[in-house]
Amino acid sequence: MNNRDVVFPAGRQALYERNRYSPAVRCNGLLFVSGQVGSHPDGSPEPDLKAQVRLAFENLNAVLKAADCTFDDVVDVTVFIVNPEAQFETIWQVVPEYWGEAPHPNITCVGVTWLYGFQFEIKVIAKLPEAAVK
Repeated sequence: MNNRDVVFPAGRQALYERNRYSPAVRCNGLLFVSGQVGSHPDGSPEPDLKAQVRLAFENLNAVLKAADCTFDDVVDVTVFIVNPEAQFETIWQVVPEYWGEAPHPNITCVGVTWLYGFQFEIKVIAKLPEAAVK
């Protein structure tokens, strides 16, 4: 029995279909969100790092909203950063704008060498509100 339900944010379904993955899947009371990057609607990267991080969070928030969630429902975060030693401080100047108040979700930061032209990616797991559980 397949109890997965795919969630698409408004206006971006074609991008996900072209790249052959689901932006998020609801399953057993949880929302598993694919890595979100600072991409414009056409999929191209935002070149400015701080603006790219903001756009990644905006894209993440659009997916969360499509599932009737907010960042407050997030329990697990994984971020991927190209060249974290050089970019971490710049990225973390932006993160508090979206992170919300304590208690914060747990986080794992992973340094990578390539993100398809991006410098930052964020993936999360959120607990679905009772009304959104399918």
